[in-house]
Amino acid sequence: MKEVGPVVLFRKLYCLQNKQKARLLGLDVGQKYVGLAVSDVTNQSTSPLSVLVRKQSNIDLMAKDFQTLASQFSLAGLVVGFPFSLMGQTSVEAVQIRLFMEKLRKTGRLDGLTYTYWDESYTSKCVEALLEPLDLHPVKSKTIVDKFAAVGILQSALLISMKLINSWVTNIRRQGYLDNMNRDLRSRKITIE
Repeated sequence: MKEVGPVVLFRKLYCLQNKQKARLLGLDVGQKYVGLAVSDVTNQSTSPLSVLVRKQSNIDLMAKDFQTLASQFSLAGLVVGFPFSLMGQTSVEAVQIRLFMEKLRKTGRLDGLTYTYWDESYTSKCVEALLEPLDLHPVKSKTIVDKFAAVGILQSALLISMKLINSWVTNIRRQGYLDNMNRDLRSRKITIE
């Protein structure tokens, strides 16, 4: 498993889309639980998947679960919620998430998968605010919050990736059009100063 920047992951996803139905898995990594969400085969929408219990002793079991999900959903990669700081400081939560991902990587079960960190700002708080009027049992509420926070993380990544991909495609088409126009002008021996 290898960490890559978001643009690298989105390009990989775009290239794989032409060959197979590759998807992304969103992770909301908390102290006790990891909320999971998965994209649809078109990578335009996201659905909550499940919540895994996070313990030091079960990292290999979690890696095995991720390995099964990677196979089941033809995953191109993981989008991991990360608490980026506006001030550039590293929080305790940020360190814990990086350590968690490093432990997953060291299991060796997820070789070939790539992951990127994505801003998780306020995803859990937004879901909590939506659930508050429902007055759910705290345990049930927590699992719903974790799953839907993962949905928020992955959905925002997909929206940005689609904008990037559309921009790349437009630029490629524009460049192709300009190249063809320049070739045509050169063949007619017309120069533009």
